[in-house]
Amino acid sequence: MSEELAGQQVLVIGGSKYLGEAVARRAAAAGARVTIGARDLEAASRVAADLPHGQAVSLDVANEETIAAAAAWLGAVDHLVVTAAAHHNVPVEKLEHDRIVAAFEAKVVGPLLLAKHFAPILPPTGSILLFSGVAAWKPAPEFAVMGVTNGAVSFLASHLAKELAPIRVNAISPGIIDSGTWDALGTDAKRGLLDDAAASNLAGRVGTSDDIADVAVLLLGAGFVSGETIHVEGGARHA
Repeated sequence: MSEELAGQQVLVIGGSKYLGEAVARRAAAAGARVTIGARDLEAASRVAADLPHGQAVSLDVANEETIAAAAAWLGAVDHLVVTAAAHHNVPVEKLEHDRIVAAFEAKVVGPLLLAKHFAPILPPTGSILLFSGVAAWKPAPEFAVMGVTNGAVSFLASHLAKELAPIRVNAISPGIIDSGTWDALGTDAKRGLLDDAAASNLAGRVGTSDDIADVAVLLLGAGFVSGETIHVEGGARHA
């Protein structure tokens, strides 16, 4: 197993499940000391307990006090990964103000506040990795909030990269990934969604958590990449 992150401190916010957990486990396998940040401290602790040198911290991206407290508790960190999201996928006529705000808090406001509190404890060689999504580049009915917030993440990465330099800031934009998020649909509905996704990208298959985790760890170590959004969606934007 490669050790490209050996000895480095990585905080994965949202690392207690789905893609966040996959990134946390891949970073740990690459030698990092991983901290899982999540609102649900019990869930975060369960994942952390399964990692070498893993630890957990209570952190809610919609609550600046918890962000500041987590930064103070950690004291120093090499890389920050932010996978938080709050979906509100409904027709425009059914949009709810508070849920729109929650979506922007998760994808835009929260990362800005994370940058505020964590940039001072990141080294010049450190990085912040945000998560966007293919919905920003593939407009579809009922996905306006997801598309706009994910699109904003891409702009956020470039603006933060400029202001925080030489700290690097990048984003990953996943496509449809079989990460566990779709399990609640039930077996048949999930299979239909994943089959449709595979048929509508250039790679001809559904993405896996490993696809995302491998690129995430690559970006954490890519010292000459900053301000970029990396699309990991099998060419879905071009299909």
